[in-house]
Amino acid sequence: MKRVARVVSWTGCLALMVLLAPGVRGQGDKDARPAKVLVKCDEDAELEFDGKPAKQKTGTNRRFVTPPLTPMPGKRYYYVVVARWEPNNYTKITRTRKVYVEPGKEVVLDMRKEDVKQPDHIVIRYVPTPEEVVDAMLKLGKVGKDDVVYDLGCGDGRIVVTAVSKFKAKRGVGVDLDPERIKDSKETAKTAKVGDKVEFRQGDVMKIKDLDKATVVTLYLADELNEQLRPILQKTLKPGSRIVSHRFRMGDWKPEKTETITVDGEDYLIHLWTIKGATDKDDKDKEKDKGKEKDKGKDKDKDDKDKKKDED
Repeated sequence: MKRVARVVSWTGCLALMVLLAPGVRGQGDKDARPAKVLVKCDEDAELEFDGKPAKQKTGTNRRFVTPPLTPMPGKRYYYVVVARWEPNNYTKITRTRKVYVEPGKEVVLDMRKEDVKQPDHIVIRYVPTPEEVVDAMLKLGKVGKDDVVYDLGCGDGRIVVTAVSKFKAKRGVGVDLDPERIKDSKETAKTAKVGDKVEFRQGDVMKIKDLDKATVVTLYLADELNEQLRPILQKTLKPGSRIVSHRFRMGDWKPEKTETITVDGEDYLIHLWTIKGATDKDDKDKEKDKGKEKDKGKDKDKDDKDKKKDED
C-alpha cells in the first residue's frame, strides 16, 4: 500500500469551529439567539465542537448549540466543520465542510456524504506489495519497451523499478505523499541501477500535471480513492492506456479482467481497465445502428407478410 492524499466517505471524528461574520454585536444583545446544528454521523464518531470534545459521545444525530447570535441585515454566520476518522487500520481521512446558520434556527449537516466539489484528504499507511504480485500486475498491464509507467502511491518504488529493469519499460514515474517513501524509492532505483530511467516525486496523486504521458498506471490505494481518481484517469489518459490496481476497484466501472495471485498461501486480487477511445465508441454506436436497421428490416418483412395475408 502507499501513502497518498485525498478523498472518501464518512464514519469518524469531527472538529467544529465557529467563525462569525465581522461587525457582530455583543452576546448580551436582547435580540441575540443561539443557532442549532444537527450533525448526522456514525454511531461511534468522536466529535469536537468549537475545538472542544462534545458532551454527547454516541449516536447518529448529535446536536450542538451556538452562542447567542444577533440577527443583522447582510450578515451571515457560518461554521467550518472538519471531520477526521479511520475507516480501517491503514487509512486516515479528513473531511472539511462549511455550514451556514441563522439565529434561532436549526440546520442539518450530514457529514456522512461525499462531495466531489470538496474532496476529502486521505493518508494511507504504507503496506508493500509482494514481488510476485508486482510481476503479475505488470504482466496484466502488458508493460513493454514502449511504455511509460506511473505508480500512484509508489511506496518504496518497487513497481516502477521492476517495470523498467525487468519489463524494459521506456520510463517510470512514482508519486507518494510521504518523503520517507521517496527516499526509499530512490534507494531502490540506485540498487537496481535504473536511476536514469525513473523519477520519484513527493506529491498528491490527485494533482499530477503530466499524467497524460503515462501509458500504464498502477495503483494500490483504496476503493474510495480509486473512485475519486477514476474521472481523472478517464479524462487524462490516452486511448489504449491501461490501469492496473492491486486489490481495490473503481466503483461501478467494472474491470475488464481480474486475476488472483497466491503468495505463501494468501490470495491477492489484481484488476485491469483499458481507456477506451472515440474509435471504440464509434464502433459501438455503429453496431447499435446496425442492430436498429436490422430490427427495422424485420418489422418491414413482418408488415409485408401481414399485408399479403390480409389481401389473400
